[in-house]
This record gives sequence, C-alpha cells and structure tokens, in this order.
Amino acid sequence: MPVSPASPSTARAINDRLALGLLQSEGPLTANQLKQLTGLSRPSVADLVERLQGSGLITVVGEAGARRRGPNARLYGIVADRAHLAALDVRTESVSVVVTDLLGAVLAEASAPIGGGTGTGTAVEQAVALVERTAAEGGVQRLHTVGIGAPGLIDPATGDLHDTSSLPAWHRRLAGALHERLGARVLVENETNLAARAERRDGAAHDRDTFVLLWLGDGVGAAVVLDGVLRRGASGGTGEIGFLPVPGTSTLPSATGCEGGFHSLACAAALRELGAEHGILEPGGSAADVVRHAVETGEYAFLDAVADRVAVGAAAMAAILDPGCVVLGGEVGRAGGSELAARVTDRVAAMSPLRTEVRAGTLGGAAVLRGALLAARDAAQDELFGPRTGH
Repeated sequence: MPVSPASPSTARAINDRLALGLLQSEGPLTANQLKQLTGLSRPSVADLVERLQGSGLITVVGEAGARRRGPNARLYGIVADRAHLAALDVRTESVSVVVTDLLGAVLAEASAPIGGGTGTGTAVEQAVALVERTAAEGGVQRLHTVGIGAPGLIDPATGDLHDTSSLPAWHRRLAGALHERLGARVLVENETNLAARAERRDGAAHDRDTFVLLWLGDGVGAAVVLDGVLRRGASGGTGEIGFLPVPGTSTLPSATGCEGGFHSLACAAALRELGAEHGILEPGGSAADVVRHAVETGEYAFLDAVADRVAVGAAAMAAILDPGCVVLGGEVGRAGGSELAARVTDRVAAMSPLRTEVRAGTLGGAAVLRGALLAARDAAQDELFGPRTGH
C-alpha cells in the first residue's frame, strides 16, 4: 500500500522537532550547521529558524568564531527559560526536589525529612511548600511540569499511585495537591522505573535496549525494559520482585506484605544484619555504607554472601525474561560496584543457561531524581516542541 506524503504542515513540524533536537543535543548552532546536520535546504532552514524564533523557542545566543560576522555567523539556541521543571524523589519519610530550566540546568535543589508520625495534611503541605520554596530560590515563578518518583504501583490507566497498605497516605495525595497549588502538569512514576530510565539515558544501560534494573535499597524492586519499552504489566506491577517467593527465608510473602519474599533477603535491613553477622559494623551507617566498606577493605566473604542473595532475584528475572543484562541499581548496587556485579554474574551463570551480564549501576540513589527530571523534561518538550519523530 503506497504511503501518502506528509502534508506541508506535518513536514514543517517534523523539521522543527529535528532542529530542536539537534539544538538540545549539540548546543547552539548556526543556520549553516543546521543545514548540514538536517540535510534541509537553505530556504527550509531559514523558514524553520524564523518559525522557531517567532514561537519563542529559540533565539540568537551569540556568533560563531571571532572572525565571522553577519547573519551566517549567528548562533541559535533553545530558550532555556521557556519553561521550568521540578523533579521529586518521594521516600517514606523524606522528599528531595530539584528545579531546572527546560534544558535540565539545575537552578535549585533541596531535601527535607517528613516524619512517619506526621499527619497526612501536614505532610502534603510540607512537601508542597518545599517545592514552592525551592522554585523561588531558583528564581522560578511558575513550573510547567513536575515529575514525581515514588514507591508503589502506578495504575497504567490513570497514572495514579495504587492504594496499598504500606504507602503513607500523603504519597497518594501529593500529586493532586501540587497540581492544584502550582497549576503545573504533574506526572507520577514508580521510583524503580524512573531509575531504569536514568540508567538507560545516562548510566550503566546506555547501550542497552533490553535490560532489567534490580533496585537494591531500603526496599527491592525491578524495572523491565524490553526492546526499548518500559513494561508495566496489567496493573502496573511488573518488577514487584520483593514479593517473589525465594529459598532462604522462613516464611512466604503475602498480598499485604513482602516479608518472606526476596525483600527479606536483599533489602537494606537484611544486608545490614548480614554485615553485623560478618563483623562489619558501620555505626549509624546504611547498607550501602556497609557494602562500600566491604569493597574498600576486601571483606570478600561478606560480598560473596551478598551476591548469593542478590543472585536469587537476578537469576529469576533472567530465567523469565532473558534480558541479557541486569543492572544492580540503587545505593547498594552502586556501592557494590564491579566487585559485587562480578560475583552476581558468576552465580547467575551457574543457575541459568541464559547468558546474562550483570552491571553495577552508576547513578545510585540519585537515579530516581534524575529519572523524574527526564520524564518531566521529555513531557514538557513534547508539548512545546511537538510530537517526537524518534528516540
């Protein structure tokens, strides 16, 4: 069946988005450079530059080269303050926020604890106020898009957090409160999915279209990316590996709690306890501190024991999905680095006939905030720049 040629308006939109993508990835460019990189004719480039300037998306930001002058030397760049963004990493008892311009340059950032005993209304107000203060500190009067990373299931149909017994009530109310107070578009995503997005864009999975990210932090979880697409499942629960029944625990998980599942083997509390059994004590330290100390001091018996546990979850994901690559994410994954990843690789190879490379995540706990920012930036740019024509 023959394909109809794109209409003039569609062609213009495609060309505009192509040029904006180049200006984002390459930085400011001259009209001649845009012509060379896009393959468009000189008149077409002149038209799109005029359109994009008229819409307030690009502007002249300088001239190319000290010897060149005139129209052909003008450097065009995206107007970074055309829209401002915020990203939030919402934990059980804390919130971190970063405010950026449209290109992702950080304008302000902050974190604040929100105690477990704080009432729902008060907790929501504290979180919203933190976002408002951070935006003000960055000189931002209005936020265009806010991305939120939070634990829990995200309903694929509505984008809302599922109502589970383990989530603080203020988590579920936060998105609505931010939208109402700020008038911004608010996106909510599971924290592990956002970590995978960040590791794929900027981290350990940058060269992979298919991989699993195994999140190792206070809780455990997994994000599944197959052929470049994040898989969510029928109810948004793909990767809830904490509930996976595994050997080595004294009981089985239930529908209301993951104790007895893989969570009981590999969560932060379990790894701290394992560290104590091996005589590795970091007063006041996290599981990541214990693992990092073991790597630095050569406590290989402890690292072997951690790898034994982590490999149970990694091998299960490999057997079901055959992703070819498992990234150990979160604070613990990054702290374990190549020492832990190599040990997990060996154990998975012994348990599964499917070749699986295990890599250490490079972004650690910062991956959630980075992923939330990427989600907010992509959504804002899709609205302002027009639909994407490719990844």
